[in-house]
Amino acid sequence: MSNQLLSYPKALPLSDWSNMASGLSAQAGEDVEPSPFTVLDCFDQSIRQSGRLLIETEGALVLMEADGRLLRQPAARKGNFVADLADGPVKHHLSDMSPLRCLLDLGQGELVKDQLRLVDDEEKTHLRVDVLRFSKDNKTVSLMALTPVRGYDKAQKQVTKGLLTAGASVATPGQIQSVLFPDLVPYVAKPKLSFAPETTAVAAANQIIAAYLSVARQNEPGTIADFDTEFLHDYRVALRKIRSVLSLFKGVYGDAATAELKQRFSDLMAPTGALRDLDVYLLEQDYYFDMLPENLHEGLRLMFETFATDRKDALTTVTKRLKSVAYNREMAELQVMFETPGEIVQGPQGGLTVGDYAKRLIWKRYRKVCKTAAKIDDQTPDEEVHELRISCKKLRYLIEFFAPQFDGAEIKAILKPLKKLQDNLGLFNDYSVQQESLQALISSGRLKGQTALKAAQSIGALISILHGRQLEERARVVQSFAGFDSQGTRERFRTLFHEKGAQS
Repeated sequence: MSNQLLSYPKALPLSDWSNMASGLSAQAGEDVEPSPFTVLDCFDQSIRQSGRLLIETEGALVLMEADGRLLRQPAARKGNFVADLADGPVKHHLSDMSPLRCLLDLGQGELVKDQLRLVDDEEKTHLRVDVLRFSKDNKTVSLMALTPVRGYDKAQKQVTKGLLTAGASVATPGQIQSVLFPDLVPYVAKPKLSFAPETTAVAAANQIIAAYLSVARQNEPGTIADFDTEFLHDYRVALRKIRSVLSLFKGVYGDAATAELKQRFSDLMAPTGALRDLDVYLLEQDYYFDMLPENLHEGLRLMFETFATDRKDALTTVTKRLKSVAYNREMAELQVMFETPGEIVQGPQGGLTVGDYAKRLIWKRYRKVCKTAAKIDDQTPDEEVHELRISCKKLRYLIEFFAPQFDGAEIKAILKPLKKLQDNLGLFNDYSVQQESLQALISSGRLKGQTALKAAQSIGALISILHGRQLEERARVVQSFAGFDSQGTRERFRTLFHEKGAQS
């Protein structure tokens, strides 16, 4: 029999353990004083959601796996990303986490570790029980890992039955956070929205925008604290999706209201652009150094020193903005506006039912993607490739907004080739933007004297390589579109989104 992991809302006396297995008595280990612990997880609580628990206690990092295994290593580290941890079993088992997300302190409490053995009259051990008793304020929960000794599976079955009868439950370590820190709601970057059949287009638009305004606001503290770059990234994506709604949901709001809202959200997003661009460059330093021979690395180092200085200034600008009274008043007004029915002037399409409206929008955008992509070849101007990238992004946003309204398996089958096409278009765009930004840095006059010469040599070589990779990516775009434009995908789009009798 394998390990069994159970949770129980209080401590159990030894007599209770002894009564659960016939012919066995419980023996406790040495008394241990409570020690403080800190729960560590990413902002999206990816460790908790994988069923695991990571704590720091007594100078060690302790990772409890979903099956109850305990992994330990020294807590000393040079930063708060998994890559910053010392080599050890905890770091190794956290390798599935996003390298862009840092570990945050999500809460503290007290921990008592007990070790019990259930033994027979001859002092032979039949079952080992590791008990971790977590306490926070007036809440206590015990996590118990039951490990049978080979040949003595009966004891584990009896104790498990007894514990479940007494009110224990099969558990995962990640549930500890739910019990001790009930206010810690996992962050979701893509809220799953559902609409009743009678929901109007304007009500759906309001709901989508309100949801992504909430996502943006949840990322403000982390952006200000500069924990990791994903806070700003998710903040910008949330605002970008809101702007897409305003752009794509034509006729849902009045024309004047739409124009005003587009401008307001554009003004919110604009001050964050420079910081995000610098984040991208700095995150990809190793990639850039790998592209150039070592004799050109000095120029790259000078370039990245400039970017690091620029980032400090850009972060200061964004932080002041997010802390300002004017910004917070604007965000609060927008939240009230989209959470209050009738607050915004409704347009002629606002009263349509959401299902019909969603089909029309998605079908129209899909046809635009196909029309644009069919023209892409080796001679197509970059601007048209960028237009395809934007159309694909808007198509994906629409599908994700309304996904719950349609068959999940069919939506997944549509999104897979679309994401691949988007990945290629994203790289094509990155190579293009990077070339322009690097050229602008050379032309800016900010690099002086010998620094300018060394940096210019490195940047020139980098631009040449990026240009070559951009051309390669253009060819991949054509290949990816061929995969996306398959007969199966065309049939799925037509079945899901094309209304009978409507013009193709």
